[in-house]
Amino acid sequence: MKKKLPIGISDFKKIIDGNYYYFDKTELIKSIIGEPGEVKLFTRPRRFGKTLNMSMIKYFFDIENKDGNKKLFENLKISENEYFEKQGTAPVISISFRNYDESSWGNGFEMIKNTISDLYDEFEFVKENLSARKKEKYDSILFNRATEATWKLSLLDLTKYLYEYYGKKVVVLIDEYDQPIIDSYVKGYYQEAISFFKTFYGVVLKDNNYLEMGIMTGILRVAKENIFSGLNNLRVHTILDNRFTEYFGITENEVEKALKDFNLEFELQDVQKWYNGYLFGDIEVYNPWSIINFLNDEKLKSYWVNTSGNELIKLYLKKLKNEIFDDFSKLLNREEIYKRINENMTFSNLESNYSKNIWNLFFHSGYLTLGKKIEDDGMCYLKIPNEEILKMFSEMFIEIYFEDYEKFLYMSNALREGNISDFEKHLKEVLLENVGIFDVSGIYREQFYHGLMLGIILTLKNEYEITSNNFAGKGRYDLLLKPKNLEKRKEGIILELKVVNAMENLSEDKIFEKLENECDIALQQIEKKEYASVLKNSGVENVLKIGIAFFGKELAVKFDRNYS
Repeated sequence: MKKKLPIGISDFKKIIDGNYYYFDKTELIKSIIGEPGEVKLFTRPRRFGKTLNMSMIKYFFDIENKDGNKKLFENLKISENEYFEKQGTAPVISISFRNYDESSWGNGFEMIKNTISDLYDEFEFVKENLSARKKEKYDSILFNRATEATWKLSLLDLTKYLYEYYGKKVVVLIDEYDQPIIDSYVKGYYQEAISFFKTFYGVVLKDNNYLEMGIMTGILRVAKENIFSGLNNLRVHTILDNRFTEYFGITENEVEKALKDFNLEFELQDVQKWYNGYLFGDIEVYNPWSIINFLNDEKLKSYWVNTSGNELIKLYLKKLKNEIFDDFSKLLNREEIYKRINENMTFSNLESNYSKNIWNLFFHSGYLTLGKKIEDDGMCYLKIPNEEILKMFSEMFIEIYFEDYEKFLYMSNALREGNISDFEKHLKEVLLENVGIFDVSGIYREQFYHGLMLGIILTLKNEYEITSNNFAGKGRYDLLLKPKNLEKRKEGIILELKVVNAMENLSEDKIFEKLENECDIALQQIEKKEYASVLKNSGVENVLKIGIAFFGKELAVKFDRNYS
């Protein structure tokens, strides 16, 4: 009988007690104990197992219910290790900000206070050992009537109370530490948030005599600025590090075993295309959220991108849409871009040079990965890791540059049905309604139109293998769609794009004539260069050939069908 899959469950105890399928990451504990540095920060993209790992660490170290928690680990890897003797040896404070999403500091501070108050409620039993003054201070947090200064010191104070109660130093776990800071930056109350968290985090992690170990997780290192200044006991582990890589993400061997356990081993190659490709350190890993959902649904589709907060990325994309268009289009075309990755980037760095540093955000957020190993100066090749992210990029491209995804669906559907007149109609509407998307110089680049068309047809990627700028026959085609299911006898589609120089001084009549002529040239090129040969050789007999010519916001479309 197949085990249940823990979709949306990040509580370690619930997974083990409920006999859910679990990728054993318990040896992370051994690595953490053996790692120098009192405080550790792990930065990984969303949904890569950070919260579940923090829950696992909590249940391992927590002195409360020591014996009951020990049973959770009995059949797992850590139980066979000498470090298992550390189980149940420390009080544990665990706090998470992963669900933080507030529009103002007023609302944000209330959410933070409620989170801390709930934490104090969990440990209310420690009050029995406190002095009257400390009890009063404790209650001011518990009942949400404390001053701001008291709230800032609340996490530090709680470590003191727990140390006094147990006589043991405290393990502090802070999950998604940067979410409130990033959210505040996007929504315009960054200074208020950073002022609070600089003290809130700083005092509990720096020179705290009651701290056994501090572990934090987050997406980005950018929020590190001004928070941990002078924190010399901090070890930061990013996705560029080789250590701890196998504990955040699912390895190839783990995926192979899971597919076998769920009788899906025949899907391995397709699963690799869709969800693999992340190079963390020297190890390629899969996205855990996507793998678990695939095992459950048995369908290859996007799972992770719909869950991941990308407001910061969208903020910068809207600022930089003209500056980064060429790079954006290259990525959509499955090409690599050569950029510098800075592990120590701050928000100040970002604001000083948006166009350079946006790629840091893409990289650390899991939307791009290394194409080749990073060089000593930080330069590296970046690429889209897999099909799931490629689909996200195509949708984001449309959203950022055109803001009307529905029209793109109409166009792609018309193309799928072979209705070229409707396809042309919707394409003209998009160009007419989006005057501001063009290069401000008035020079309409071929790269723009290629990116536009690629964005459109990528909505068909579940039905077609889509390639662009590849060799076929005697030349290199622009766009080609090969049906994945040949039994349905769908057409293969070849698109050749032509761009008329918008600086040419043409009358309205001459523009139309020029566009028509360029469409003819495009169709002739498809035929002369024998682009259809790659489809024919794959068993696709019916081919739809489309020539499209652009002149600013004007266009013409011609087509020809080759049926066997």
